[in-house]
Amino acid sequence: MEKARQLLRQTDGVSGGVSAQQRAQAHKISQDFEALFLGMMMKSMRATVGQDALTGGGHGEEVFRPLLDQEYAAVAAKRGVGLAPLIEKEIVRQEESRNNIKKSDKTE
Repeated sequence: MEKARQLLRQTDGVSGGVSAQQRAQAHKISQDFEALFLGMMMKSMRATVGQDALTGGGHGEEVFRPLLDQEYAAVAAKRGVGLAPLIEKEIVRQEESRNNIKKSDKTE
């Protein structure tokens, strides 16, 4: 019986829950958003410090530094700073609510 309930929960819109595919999409979206947020935060932080005396700046560093910061942000997001799970939980909650509304519209 429990196995049947699990299968029902995985079907799209039938039980009001979210499918495994929707959960995976929510997970990826939340991680991408966390990486974007961290990248913007690093860009703002980088703007507060002066030029590096060791490398001397230049055009190459202007091009390279944002790419490096973007990679730092992606790695930090994979390890997690706590924002992605909260976003994922909210996305899943909204999808479940949307599916419940669709289900109630079909029964009326």
